[in-house]
Amino acid sequence: MREFDYRRADDVAGAVALLDADPDARYLGGGTNLVDLMKNGVETPTRLVDVRSLPLDGIETGDDGAVRIGATVTNSDLAAHPLIRDCYPALTQAVLAGASGQLRNMATVGGNLLQRTRCGYFTDLSRPCNKREPGSGCSALEGEHHNHAVLGASEHCVAVHPSDMGVALTAFDAVVSWRTADGAGEAPLTDFYLPVGDTPHRETVLPPGALITHVTLPPAHVAARSRYRKVRERASYAFAIGSVAAALDVSDGVVRDARLALGAVASRPWRARLAERVLVGAPATAEYFAAAADAELAAARPLPHNGYKVTLLRNLVVAVLTELAEETSR
Repeated sequence: MREFDYRRADDVAGAVALLDADPDARYLGGGTNLVDLMKNGVETPTRLVDVRSLPLDGIETGDDGAVRIGATVTNSDLAAHPLIRDCYPALTQAVLAGASGQLRNMATVGGNLLQRTRCGYFTDLSRPCNKREPGSGCSALEGEHHNHAVLGASEHCVAVHPSDMGVALTAFDAVVSWRTADGAGEAPLTDFYLPVGDTPHRETVLPPGALITHVTLPPAHVAARSRYRKVRERASYAFAIGSVAAALDVSDGVVRDARLALGAVASRPWRARLAERVLVGAPATAEYFAAAADAELAAARPLPHNGYKVTLLRNLVVAVLTELAEETSR
């Protein structure tokens, strides 16, 4: 690991100023992803600005019913918060499905959203990777890609975003807010991550030096009836090979409202809006749940060794929606 400077920020403005003065600096939250990348040479910051002491560790409800989650709230605290467990159960389930208890105690909300892909070629400095070195190529196209993207990828990158939390936040229309030296900004999480295109190294809309300050969940009655389901290759401490965050409101056997997001299928958490449009107003039956999944996955372009994901996601969507429909009818 290369030598670096370390500073502990006392306030948001001071943290932003430190990065504004050094474009090669990085913010340090829990460090559960960044430090690993520094160890293998993918990240080589000249300075780490520790933001863990900033007053960004609260979870509160606004006058409009929206829930505001501070960027330095740990994953463990988020999952255990009564407001999240009661009003957004899929978010609690998503957080608890990620990493290990020790890592969740350290990892932060802001850091979770900014974690880099776990593609093996991204972390292997001996292999080409457009995300790490623009223009060098994508080794996964002809190499190991069984857990790579089937939606929204390009010939320049087929890696997937690893966040479980981000999938649930995407389903519930979360908005990410940040500060820079020039002021504040925000973006819906569905627009926060940039399309891969031919610039996979540009991952988010964050301006240079921006510090995520909080994430806001707008009030959503449907979210109280929600579920997160993750499929992985071993029982614990593994990244998803496919996941679904879903919420369903059913009345008299008809879907009144639906939220659906998919994980481990694209470079970002994937909001399944086509599927939602098929669901709303349709009977709450497995037949229509399958039709909704098919509508969303019609755009899938699997690689030679990850086509199984399309079938897996279809079955997972049907199973989760069926469970929610049965639960709602009780």
